[in-house]
Amino acid sequence: MEASVILPILKKKLAFLSGGKDRRSGLILTIPLCLEQTSMDELSVTLDYLLSIPSEKCKARGFTVIVDGRKSQWNVVKTVVLMLQNVVPAEVSLVCVVKPDEFWDKKVTHFCFWKEKDRLGFEVILVSANKLTRYIEPCQLTEDFGGTLTYDHMDWLNKRLVFEKFTKESTSLLDELALINNGSDKGTQQERERSIDLNFLPSVDPETVLQTGHELLSELQQRRFNGSDGGVSWSPMDDELLAQPQVMKLLDSLREQYTRYQEVCRQRSKRTQLEEIQQKVMQVVNWLEGPGSEQLRTQWGIGDSIRASQALQQKHEEIESQHSEWFAVYVELNQQIAALLNAGDEEDLVELKALQQQLSDVCYRQASQLEFRQNLLQAALEFHSVAQDLSQQLDGLLGMLCVDVAPADGASIQQTLKLLEEKLKSVDLGLQGLREKGQSLLDQISNQASWAYGKDVTIENKENVDHIQGVMEDMQLRKQRCEDMVDVRRLKMLQMVQLFKCEEDAAQAVEWLSELLDALLKTHIRLGDDAQETKVLLEKHRKFVDVAQSTYDYGRQLLQATVVLCQSLRCTSRSSGDTLPRLNRVWKQFTVTSEERVHRLETAVAFHSTAEKILQECPEQPEAFNEMDQFDEIEAVGKSLLDRLTVPVVYPDGSEQYFGSPSDMASAAEHIREKMKLVSLKKQQLRQPEATTPES
Repeated sequence: MEASVILPILKKKLAFLSGGKDRRSGLILTIPLCLEQTSMDELSVTLDYLLSIPSEKCKARGFTVIVDGRKSQWNVVKTVVLMLQNVVPAEVSLVCVVKPDEFWDKKVTHFCFWKEKDRLGFEVILVSANKLTRYIEPCQLTEDFGGTLTYDHMDWLNKRLVFEKFTKESTSLLDELALINNGSDKGTQQERERSIDLNFLPSVDPETVLQTGHELLSELQQRRFNGSDGGVSWSPMDDELLAQPQVMKLLDSLREQYTRYQEVCRQRSKRTQLEEIQQKVMQVVNWLEGPGSEQLRTQWGIGDSIRASQALQQKHEEIESQHSEWFAVYVELNQQIAALLNAGDEEDLVELKALQQQLSDVCYRQASQLEFRQNLLQAALEFHSVAQDLSQQLDGLLGMLCVDVAPADGASIQQTLKLLEEKLKSVDLGLQGLREKGQSLLDQISNQASWAYGKDVTIENKENVDHIQGVMEDMQLRKQRCEDMVDVRRLKMLQMVQLFKCEEDAAQAVEWLSELLDALLKTHIRLGDDAQETKVLLEKHRKFVDVAQSTYDYGRQLLQATVVLCQSLRCTSRSSGDTLPRLNRVWKQFTVTSEERVHRLETAVAFHSTAEKILQECPEQPEAFNEMDQFDEIEAVGKSLLDRLTVPVVYPDGSEQYFGSPSDMASAAEHIREKMKLVSLKKQQLRQPEATTPES
């Protein structure tokens, strides 16, 4: 069974061998159960795979199985333990079921594993995670159980995949290489060539397989001798110890067969090249020095526009196309000669070197001429293209500057200003690029005389130079005119942005003031349960009013700024005309509402203060009988307060608004009535001594 076949199951980490060992040197097999339902079939497949890895000697020492049931149900744990009897009964010596702290106490009594030891074939113990070290050393436990052993499941799985893939590929590659190499050892040359042709390319790259094997072996050896972070030597798992000699053996076989394979390929290539090299060298040299050189002598212009440069470039491409066929032959010949020279076992080494030198000199000289001509034409085309693009950009920028700015909103003005700046920046970059392209082209033109083959190109070069310099000067003048116009337009647009920003902020101030008014009506409804709380509410309300006053003043200042900006721009603000009336209207409504709130709180303070004073006096005090006027006063204040709670706030425009909901007002009124009842009861208590005094 290969890991790649059951990779999705192995990734679930239904079980794993951490490399830890019990006190009998047996491997520790961990089964971490989770909250989700565990598939027993997948767990069985995982266990079968894991148990196939250790050697028989290691299996003989037995396994200690840790079933982590802290996140699972008892029935699942029980099923897993029973399943171990069928999967690995003879190899399990101890099963440690890690239980949660409280959940299984009652359920465990229904199934005692220790009674089933004979039938199961192994011992099962229930143990808490913190007591697992009684049976297994902490250094052999993973961090999940309070141990210090480091285990990375994905790292282990990736290494298993690499090992299995390497084993499979290397075995297949060895068979293919052996078939190729054995075929090359046949008696006659015809039979060897036929065999090599049929089996020449392996299905996989030998270098890649060898590299994979070396990396795998290096990893296995490094993990064997390197210590852990704590300085304690890490003990490799049994499967890693077994893998090392197997990998080394496969690598040795691969290197041997691959060396033979390379030699076979080299001999075949050398034989093929020897048959063709002599006749092709002279063909290439004769054509390049004859017709090829004559074609280049007739081409010197660079054109005065994109179309002219493209026409010359197309003509040059036709010449290059003819040369490329011969250059391809040259590359092939040069490689063949180099391979023969490196072999060092040929009799004609001197002749091969002479042919190689002659061929290289002619081809490099002709390629340099073609490259120079191509670079010159490409530079001319790029210069004309940049000049045309820059001209179009200047036309677009000028057209944008000639259209008057129509105020829409701050965002659109900002976008227009940003677009204007981007266009100007693009023009700057375009002009800089034009200068760079022009200077580069001028430098190349100045070097053109060295390729003239005796032809005088001074007059043609002067015309090209004058054309290039004239284009750059014209673009510089046009760009300067646009910059002057952009400066004027930028100032105007920045003032417009500031204008719309002031209008937006003023409208936002109105919205904030409206939200404060809404909050005052809907949430500022409590009158306090006593005088102290009411005074606190009154102080908070004054601070709330200060915030609203600041908001109103802020909005007024913004509207004044819009007037100044409109005068500067000679335009009429679109939104500030109705913003000021809305701001004043909301402020008046807030002022009326605030005054009503203050009046209610002050009345409530007077009511609570008087009521608390009366309720705190003792009936035995003689002066208490002279306080009847206070009872009348408190009743009047309470009734007045109750009446105000039912009256809406009337705004200057005649509209009305109530504080809070009817239920909120009813709750506040009910508290006042309860306190008034207490005062009335106090009044009756004071009158009783008055009524009994004449009788006595």
